[in-house]
Amino acid sequence: MTSTTEPVLTLLDPLQVEFPDTSRALADPDGLLAVGGDLTPEWLLAAYRRGIFPWFSDDQPVLWWSPDPRCVVIPTELPVSRSLRKRIRRGTYSVTCDRAFEAVIDACAAPRADGPGTWITDEMREAYITMHALGFAHSVEVWQDDVLVGGLYGLAIGRVFFGESMFHRATDASKVAFVHLVRQLADWGCELVDCQVSNPHLLSLGAIEISRSEFERRLAAGVEMPALDNPWPEVLEYSV
Repeated sequence: MTSTTEPVLTLLDPLQVEFPDTSRALADPDGLLAVGGDLTPEWLLAAYRRGIFPWFSDDQPVLWWSPDPRCVVIPTELPVSRSLRKRIRRGTYSVTCDRAFEAVIDACAAPRADGPGTWITDEMREAYITMHALGFAHSVEVWQDDVLVGGLYGLAIGRVFFGESMFHRATDASKVAFVHLVRQLADWGCELVDCQVSNPHLLSLGAIEISRSEFERRLAAGVEMPALDNPWPEVLEYSV
């Protein structure tokens, strides 16, 4: 009999919204847990509440992940470098929320200078636009002279924000978006920002790595807290 903790890739039943225990995720590639299912709101909410997220390319089926360790930000503990504080005080940019969600996700999906593009497929794009219409997905926009120059998007469930992707077209624009989002989330009592998998950019912004078990402990408490139902577009608007 197969142990419930033995790593194994699970084929999901498309008619049943149910995920295996995350302890069964593969170590190589790190965190690959399951294949199949769908990107409907029911599937996405069930996944994120468990700390599972979709990540796949156009030529693949839907792949679901739960890596160990996990990259996170604790909103009340965000460090901000002196140079970034100067940038924020300089008055170069304005920052808004939920004013241009589709433009942000399209910019995040566009080819990068250092690569051919991102994992945001057309199917993924439409799924998160639907989640935005339902009030779960949010964007932060950074503007310079009314031109969108940076931003990010993600999901909010309970008091947890799940960051998905960010972009910049001007110096530090994505960093400005990130800092203002995290500061606002801290003011709202957000417990955790999930950054999924670490990279040098996220670590430079103050993200840390914690074990999957510690992440899931924090996640379970955060998603059961009252939702961040504040009026995002009205609250999160700054000139920086």
